[in-house]
Amino acid sequence: MRIGQVAEQAGVSVRALRYYEEQGLLAAERTAGGQRDYPPSAVDRVRFIQNLYAAGLSSRAVLRILPCMEHGVLTDEMHERLLAERARVETQAGRA
Repeated sequence: MRIGQVAEQAGVSVRALRYYEEQGLLAAERTAGGQRDYPPSAVDRVRFIQNLYAAGLSSRAVLRILPCMEHGVLTDEMHERLLAERARVETQAGRA
């Protein structure tokens, strides 16, 4: 899928996709002409990233959480990270 197709289907800007790529959150193959070519699963990944951002997580936290989506396994370490992130977000929400 081309970058514009992913952006449209996921409801984000092309600029956002480029940012995700810079942050290591999203990867694309390159065509012979240098254009990005994303797998169909990129749309779900972008939506998941958007949900994590909406929940108040940082790019760094999202990068640590994404492996559980890729592998479909929630390790004890990942569970602890998610609990810590939830506590951080709840603390921030309490200050608002």
